[in-house]
Amino acid sequence: MEGLIFLVVVLALLAFLFSATVKVVQEYERGVVFRLGRLVGARGPGLIILVPGIERMVIVDMRVLTLDVPAQEAITRDNVTVKVNAVVFMRVVEPGAAITKVLDFARATSLVAQTTLRSVVGQADMDDLLSSREQINDQLQRVIDEQTDSWGVKVTAVEVRDIELPDTMKRAMARQAEAEREKRAKIIHASGELAASERLAAAARILNTEEAGLQLRYLQTLTEISSERNQTIVFPLPVELIEKLIGALDDRGAASRRA
Repeated sequence: MEGLIFLVVVLALLAFLFSATVKVVQEYERGVVFRLGRLVGARGPGLIILVPGIERMVIVDMRVLTLDVPAQEAITRDNVTVKVNAVVFMRVVEPGAAITKVLDFARATSLVAQTTLRSVVGQADMDDLLSSREQINDQLQRVIDEQTDSWGVKVTAVEVRDIELPDTMKRAMARQAEAEREKRAKIIHASGELAASERLAAAARILNTEEAGLQLRYLQTLTEISSERNQTIVFPLPVELIEKLIGALDDRGAASRRA
């Protein structure tokens, strides 16, 4: 009986030691091993054997992590108050540094992103913030990555998501956009009028060079008018012809008076 109890105790002790010293690290993880408090290095993926009571291991996820940066209120360089939020994409490239050089690398990166976001927005104009978002993203990524590089954390991308503007600024921008559309419409209309006048002038020059051209144009106009059911037709006459008719009528009147 005592031998059986001893065997059970030994098996339980072996199972405890085996479970305590043998770890399985996944493909996307690394195990940071400490031996008597000293950093040994990163191990994995696969089966990791630890010396019980002497070594311990901290698992670090090597996949890309996303951090939501809360909305930050900032004043742009042209004195416009805005609220901007963003998302940060990062991953651990040095597991040992990520564990030993910062207490919580994810929270530390989030705080750095918040302060950097306010700083970068404060250096940009309102128009640049809305139209040059790619450049703002690149600047944020570069500045944040410089600060997290010593922690073994690589910031791969930063994306500004929402820019909240004051209501007065929204109304002013709407008026500006409407005025810009009206401006483009007037320019297009004026360009059309200019092109039409140039074509008409060219057509007039061609008609003036041909003696029968104007008469053909009159006939074409009559054809177009007659195709419609009009009660009244106005027939265009040359000024020279009208002057001749008026002169003939004046001559006839003068002759009748002399008679």
